[in-house]
Amino acid sequence: MSARMRLTSVETVHEDGSWLFTVRDRHGELEEVLLVPCEDGVEAWINRCTHEAQRLDTGCGAAMRDGQIICPRHGSMFDSCSGYCDNGDAAETTLPDVEIAVDDATVYLTDDDLSYLHDGGIEESDRDDDSGPSSTSHISF
Repeated sequence: MSARMRLTSVETVHEDGSWLFTVRDRHGELEEVLLVPCEDGVEAWINRCTHEAQRLDTGCGAAMRDGQIICPRHGSMFDSCSGYCDNGDAAETTLPDVEIAVDDATVYLTDDDLSYLHDGGIEESDRDDDSGPSSTSHISF
């Protein structure tokens, strides 16, 4: 097991309603991870609806109601503890989970397939591809 990365406190996740951070997966791809309150503490899910890859937290906190994460695009609701959705366009799917641990009310990333980058969502500075234009002209033929 790799070293644990301290993320935040359980209290912060419960007070704020959700907490977002960015990781890089073992293939080099960027992912956002969403921490949400759960009856037993905190759970972590990839920040993406299973229906159309819509971000659940678009940067200002995830919409939550009655222990469920609400997809802002189609309204599908995912149980914050299990990640399972039983309604809407994402029905019968489960959010991809991320391994975390809670020790003394502190949340740690423990998923060996992910490397912590920073708090918050994916930023342009995170992207290291050079696929964009190198000038101000965006004309292509």
